[in-house]
Parts: sequence; C-alpha cells; structure tokens
Amino acid sequence: MSEIALNKSGTEFRRGMQAGISIGIGYLPVALTFGLLAKTTGLSIGETLLMSLAVYAGAAQYISLSLLALGTGTFEIVLTTFIVNIRHFLMSASLNEKSEDDEPIIKAAYAFGITDETFSVAAVKEGTVSAGYMFGLNLIAYLSWVIFSGIGHAVGASLPQTFQESMSVALYAMFVGLLVPSMKKGVKVVFLAVLAAIFNTVFTITNALSTGWAIVTATLLSAVLVELIVMMKERRTKDAE
Repeated sequence: MSEIALNKSGTEFRRGMQAGISIGIGYLPVALTFGLLAKTTGLSIGETLLMSLAVYAGAAQYISLSLLALGTGTFEIVLTTFIVNIRHFLMSASLNEKSEDDEPIIKAAYAFGITDETFSVAAVKEGTVSAGYMFGLNLIAYLSWVIFSGIGHAVGASLPQTFQESMSVALYAMFVGLLVPSMKKGVKVVFLAVLAAIFNTVFTITNALSTGWAIVTATLLSAVLVELIVMMKERRTKDAE
C-alpha cells in the first residue's frame, strides 16, 4: 500500500472516530444499566464482558438477561436474539451500496460493528464510506459499550444485596422504555406488541410451551399475522383504486 493510501486511510479512521464519539457517549447510560442488571441477574463480570464483546446488541442483550432470569434454554435465547437482530442483514446490505470497494473479509470485519446508531451515522455521511471510516466509527462505539458494561457490573457489585435484587424490576422498565417510542410511531407496532403479549400469555397459562419457546413462538406468530393483515389491507386499497 502506498504512503498516500496509508495517509488517506488514517485520516478516514480519525474522522470515523470523531463521528463515533457522540455514539459512545450515548451508549454510556444504557451500557452501565446493562452491566448493573447483568450483575443482579447473576452473571459474572467475565460473562457480562463476553456477552458485550460477542453479541454487541443492546436490545438482544437485555432480552437475553430476561430469558436467563426465567431459566430459558440456550437454543431459545440464541433464536430470539437472531430474530431481534435480523434487521442487521438489511442494514448491512444497504450500507454495502454506499461503501467503497474492498475485500469481502474487510467488509465482513466492520459489518460486525454495525448497530442502529453507527448505521445511521454512516448512512447520512456525504459520499461513500471507506473501511477506515467504518473501523474508526465502530471502534469508539464498541469500546464504549464493552467498557461501560464492565463498569456497570462493578458498580452493581458494590450495591447492597437487597438493592441488587430489587433491580430486576428495572429490566422490565427498560423494555417499556424501548417499546413505547416505537409504539408512538405507528399503530402497526401497537398491534404487534398486543398480539405478542396475548399469545405469550396463552402459551404460558396453558403450559403449552416452555417460557423460552412461548416468547419465540409468540414473537413469530404476531409478526406473521401483522404482516399478513398489512398486506391484505394494501391489496384492498389497490383494488379499490
């Protein structure tokens, strides 16, 4: 690689890091809370850091904590995480159209660090995005999430046992906080949440499925039904025109 190319790559990397600072700051309270809840759920600091290092997905990690607290099996947790994060396929495909030509292995490396926030920053950037820019952008966000997860766990370990146990309620409050803004954006999300809650309640009360499978099945069924309803509504609208 020529010296000019190296300088350009270094410049793009620094620009990416600068763009990622705001994301890193935004991750601070969420990552701290995750670390704190991970401690109260029973995870060690090593397990907490490993989850943040390997999964690196806020909503999926919070859901995993909830499922772990309910004693859900590993396969159900992995499947639920996959369903929650399936949107990353779309984000990666979209960003691929905006990124500069690079080796597939390089694109795969920085695709791991794509989150809703890093995708948004990269998507609105003028022109194309380089590998150097993406690595710089992702690095700051990634380090922020992992480091503050560990700090949150350490802070949780210093709290009184009674307070740690009561923090389990905060996990459900976090889910409400994640859900309500989405529900405000459209009726579709409201129907999805209500249907999933109904299905999960029925499966749980009747003991038809285990806790983990009840959540996974309720999520899939509600998503399919809502999409079918939306498709039928759109078809009727077109027929009426």
